[in-house]
Parts: sequence; C-alpha cells; structure tokens
Amino acid sequence: MILVRGNGPLHGEIPIAGAKNACLTLMPATLLTDEPLTLTNAPRLSDIRTMTALLQSLGAETAALQDGQVLAMSSHALTSHRADYDIVRKMRASILVLGPMLARDGRAEVSLPGGCAIGARPVDLHLMALERMGAELDLRDGYVHARAPSGGLKGAVIDFPLVSVGATENALMAATLARGTTVLNNAAREPEIVDLARCLRRMGAQIEGEGTSTITVQGVDRLGGATHPVVTDRIELGTYMLAPAICGGEVTCLGGRIDLLASFCEKLDEAGISVTESDRGLTVSRKNGRVRAVDVRTEPFPGFPTDLQAQMMALMCTADGVSVLEESIFENRFMHAPELTRMGARIAVHGGQARVTGVDGLKGAPVMATDLRASVSLILAGLAAEGETVVSRVYHLDRGYEKVVRKLRGVGADIERIKEPVPHD
Repeated sequence: MILVRGNGPLHGEIPIAGAKNACLTLMPATLLTDEPLTLTNAPRLSDIRTMTALLQSLGAETAALQDGQVLAMSSHALTSHRADYDIVRKMRASILVLGPMLARDGRAEVSLPGGCAIGARPVDLHLMALERMGAELDLRDGYVHARAPSGGLKGAVIDFPLVSVGATENALMAATLARGTTVLNNAAREPEIVDLARCLRRMGAQIEGEGTSTITVQGVDRLGGATHPVVTDRIELGTYMLAPAICGGEVTCLGGRIDLLASFCEKLDEAGISVTESDRGLTVSRKNGRVRAVDVRTEPFPGFPTDLQAQMMALMCTADGVSVLEESIFENRFMHAPELTRMGARIAVHGGQARVTGVDGLKGAPVMATDLRASVSLILAGLAAEGETVVSRVYHLDRGYEKVVRKLRGVGADIERIKEPVPHD
C-alpha cells in the first residue's frame, strides 16, 4: 500500500529511467544472435525481472550489473524453445520471444500471454505477420506452436490492418533473419520501435524507415552482438510532468525530450502548463492559476498516448471546466474513474468516453489500483487531495515505475509505503 498526504507544491528534479516498453522489446533481441547483447540505461522493474526469467528459461545467460541499470545477455546456446505459461501469463511482452526464436532456430512454442486487465489485446496481428513470412502456426492447449519452413522465414509484404506496436516489433525482429526483403506497411511509429531498429542495426540488421508507417528490412544471414542504451521512458516522463501540473510548483524531469511526447506537451500547453526544454531535460510548472479543462483522444504515436490517459484524467479532475477523454486504443480502460470518484471527482463514463467536470478540490480516501497506469493516477490525485489517500494493490505500480516513492519524496511529496493490514478472523 502507498500512503499519500497532499502537502502543496513540488520543487526539484526527478531522474527519468530507461523505457520499460523499449527494454522489454530489446531483451528478446538477444535470441537473434549467439553473441552478447548489452543494454545500458535499463529500468529496474518487476517486468524486467520477469523477462529475464523467461530468457533464462530458454537457456539465455543474463546478468544485471551496476545496480540493475546494465543488462548483459547471451543466447549462444538455447536449451529450450518453449515459453511456459507460468512466466508468460505475468506479462504480455513475453509474446515477443516468438519472432526471434522462430527466425533464428525455425521453431518456437509460446504460451498466449497475460498482463493488465485493460482489454482483449489479441495477438492475431503477430501471428498474421509471421504467417506471411511462411511460418506454420498451430494454436492448441493455450500455446502458439510455430515452425518455419525448410530454409527459414522468407521476406514478405505485410499490411497491418490496425497499428500494433507489439506486432510491428515481433515482425521487425523476425524479418532481420528472413530471406529477402520484408516491408511492414501501417507499422507502428513509437519511439520504442525506433529504438529497437537502432539496436538491431547495431547488431548488423539492414533496416530503413523506422519512425514512419513503412519499414523495410533486408534479411541477413546472421546478427552479431552489440551494446545499446535504452531510450528514455516517455510514459514515466509524462507521469512525473503531471505532478507539478496537478500540485503546483516546478519540477525538472532529467533526460526528458519534447519529441518523445509532442502531442502530450501540446495538451499541457493548452491546459495552462509550461514545459521548457533544456539540455538537462524538461522543466514543468503551471503558467498561472487553475488548470484549464482540455479534451483528449488517445491515438497511436505520434498521438496522445493511451498510457497517459489515466494520469491526465487525474489532472482534469480539478481543472476549470469540463473535459472529455476518449479512449480509442483499448476498451475497458476507465477502471480508475470510480476510484477517482471516491476522492470527490465528477466523472461520467459512457463507452469509450469519460466526461470529467472539474471540482475545486479532491479529498483523500482509500482507493484501489486496477492496473499499472491507474495506480499512478491515484497517487497523482492523492498528491493534490486534502488529507490522506491510501492506494492498495500497488503491485501493479512496480511493473512500470522504479523507486516511485523515492522520486516523489525527492521533490517534496509526502508519500510512503505502508504494510497491508493483516485481516482478522
């Protein structure tokens, strides 16, 4: 549990970690080569430990160095091609071992994944892309049983009917070792995709077009080792940018860049929040007075990130006016709204839209986290609320934010972890 007491404006600096979603994508790239892959600026999160356990179960050697910020990996001798349910169920990103194993060794068995309960998020686009490259797939007993044809995967033109970050990542990794040219149309454009392409290029891959909707990959016979720095976590960045926005004060997010969150920064400007970029990061403060209500629609990059929708809702709860937040990426991603309502927020959810009427102030209350981003939105709301807020089920939080209590306390927040009460019979 986390106890938060609202105690006014925040001042200081918050270091931003490497991106969880980028690191979870980069780690399976070790399966593409028998040479070492080293990642620097790695975040220290439970999801990273889960992916480490998954890679180790396949026979990869891994070591966390420099207090976990450097990950040294080697897959020179895989001992298994089966990603078991017991590990995969904990995290959706586990599906990203499918493409690399299939491309390198021609076979893989991967359990269908788990993760946060924020919608169906099927893996059909991952499978479609691999089938286009010649993979033979059989879904049975909760597993994807995949084999490449003799001679390995082959290049193909893959037209994604929907933008999918995970499917783009899986297809991109698989295509690096496929015979011939692969073209990914309607590819995801996220910074994490760009970061993956840069890492793969360091390993010897031939890739063009990352960051656009068309990525072209010329397959190579083998990939080598590399050392690669993980890109800044734009979701952690946006989350901490909202702390001074909701509480007042001025905070510099070290390592932040506007290009990682251009649409988000535009919305902050519209709401009356100042964002200034320097070579040290992004400095955030309110321009003057109360935050203004703004409408938000989540979209694939470069649009407003779905992973910042819950946090933005917390800000809008005390804004001047009425805002409408539309979730276009995932269904069932307003589960934080009832918890914010317990704190005095006025929120009406209708399907994929939430209408938020700003109130003068929030009141501390016991609330429950329902998923990763919801958990931190409740902490943000607690920072601005009168009295004490206790957030339970914060195990979600540790999947995506490292040292959240320490970082917020460093800028003056009154926040601490407390033990769950022991139930009495």
